[in-house]
Amino acid sequence: MPQTVISISTRGQGLYEFTEAAQDFVRRQQAGEGLLTVFVRHTSCSLIIQENADPDVRRDLKTFFSRLVPPADHPGMDWVTHTSEGPDDMPAHIKAALTAASLGIPVTGGRLMLGTWQGIYLFEHRDRPHIREVVLHLSP
Repeated sequence: MPQTVISISTRGQGLYEFTEAAQDFVRRQQAGEGLLTVFVRHTSCSLIIQENADPDVRRDLKTFFSRLVPPADHPGMDWVTHTSEGPDDMPAHIKAALTAASLGIPVTGGRLMLGTWQGIYLFEHRDRPHIREVVLHLSP
């Protein structure tokens, strides 16, 4: 069962699409049908499948999660104790817990069975740039 690790460089909080990298991996395997499992190897970012046509969707999602879970130095977050890596650290863990660390995407005819407007995204929840590792695993 083929597997690879891709690196995604982030520039801070936001959504980073990597649909083409995942599709390229599937294409190189010459797979007919199967299941692509996508897994992120970090606890302060996550994975989502989301619309990739209108950038307003990505902006609105980022804003929604920032309002839902503000930084630890926000007055409403005074209960947070895990702040050793900064005020964005524990909120990043909470946002990751609300989303997903792995996704399963069916493959048919060597193509990801995503809908017309669906893309695969790494959702970075930290303020600083990071290099994130994502595992792609193709099962028959």
